[in-house]
Amino acid sequence: MRECLIGIDAGGTMTKAALFDMEGRELACERRPNQMLFPAPGHTERDPERMWRATCESVQALIETTGIDPADVQAVSASGYGSGIYLVDRDGNPSRPGVVSTDSRTVSMIAEWEASGLAASVASRVQQRIWPGQSTALMAWFSRYEPEVLPRTANVLYCKDFLRAKLTGDRSTDPTDGGIGGVIDVEKGAYVPGVFEDLGIADWLDRMPPIGPSAEVAAGVSEEAARLTGLLPGTPVVRGLVDVTAAAVASGVTSPDQLSMIAGTFSINSTLHRSPRTSVMPFLQMPYPIAGQMLATEGAATSASNFEWFCREILDGEAARAVAAGHSFYDVCSDMITSALDRENHILFFPYLFGGPGGAPAGLLGVKRSDVLGDVLRAIFEGVAFAHRMDIDVLLSGPDAARPKVIRLAGGASRSAIWGQIFADVLGLPVEVTDGTELGAQGVAIASAVAIGAYPDFETAVSRMVRVRRRYEPSPDRRSFYETKYAAFRDVTRTLAAHWPKA
Repeated sequence: MRECLIGIDAGGTMTKAALFDMEGRELACERRPNQMLFPAPGHTERDPERMWRATCESVQALIETTGIDPADVQAVSASGYGSGIYLVDRDGNPSRPGVVSTDSRTVSMIAEWEASGLAASVASRVQQRIWPGQSTALMAWFSRYEPEVLPRTANVLYCKDFLRAKLTGDRSTDPTDGGIGGVIDVEKGAYVPGVFEDLGIADWLDRMPPIGPSAEVAAGVSEEAARLTGLLPGTPVVRGLVDVTAAAVASGVTSPDQLSMIAGTFSINSTLHRSPRTSVMPFLQMPYPIAGQMLATEGAATSASNFEWFCREILDGEAARAVAAGHSFYDVCSDMITSALDRENHILFFPYLFGGPGGAPAGLLGVKRSDVLGDVLRAIFEGVAFAHRMDIDVLLSGPDAARPKVIRLAGGASRSAIWGQIFADVLGLPVEVTDGTELGAQGVAIASAVAIGAYPDFETAVSRMVRVRRRYEPSPDRRSFYETKYAAFRDVTRTLAAHWPKA
């Protein structure tokens, strides 16, 4: 087999290892589930060693099923979800379970910081809002409620960095994870000691990892990791990118006239800027590895995971049997939703299973006895698109907002042609989907190609390794209908938030 690259992506539900050729084509992928831990209300955690085992099993299976010669693997790199936290001791062993970015244990602490003005002060120095699953907030929570963790912790790591540490022993990070973690000045790419002091986490600063370039070989695969994965000892391991950035890179987003949209666990909507956004403080902001740009993001846990929950927990009958047999949720539901588009539909679905804006609850509103499953599924697809639009309305506000002309769609929803069309109709912009199913893994494969010198820079690598597969044009006939339905969705969300009991 010719020269190839392996990209690893540790996501919300699965850890994946994907094989790519040097032109970015996805040749094969192996997936292993990640087990979520819920030790207390609002706490969302993960066993780091189990995630590492899932990585080893995925890589080993990839090598075995494809029959590749490990000597043909030119480089390996990992991506993973941003923020959350992984703490390790001097030997590299976890000093407690990892925390996932959907964790909400710090909500009351952030409310204190907002009331005192501290949250706004910190946000201005890290160029993004403070939110519950962010690493800074989690370190403050540990200092207050688990003080015994700090003395046994040698290093603070992020998801992808923990996996690279297991692969190589290297304990560093890159500017994209540092940005999402809320610990650096994103323009300078350096830690902000005053933020650590003001949040009462100054003792954590010397445990933060050094920051190095995303597209740089950090170290080689260790003997132990080689034994567990089937890779050759010394195989170059590239520092990599956080998943938000990796997916944008693999979607071919290189200029401010493109909007990167990831519809997965989170609604992630991002635009590029020549300097950090300041007029409207973003939810996330991080350095982007193309032309010194910044990636500004608005998002929430309001996306395709709501649809997958419905299919898994509610759906029964033929569709449920098809899903149980291993077929995609999207394939199973596509025909039903397509037929429902020809019927009148005023059902509203609120995709707030993980919490909505202002505490708005999840639910269906306006279902009638005459409605069938396809009508409900259509409303779910529309509701997720409306939630993305609420985030995008914020993202595109303010004098320093981008003015995108096209959307590049990634995540689970990108597998559905009908959902891609609904996004285009609701957002009023063309939606494009690129080749490949694992864009987080593809993004770090692109970084690897740059790191080993296969391409001189990210711009060249993207031009050679990314291809648009589908494009959806907004339908003028549906535009007026969706404008009216979106206005109702937005107004009812606000009303529900105002009247629903707060958790």
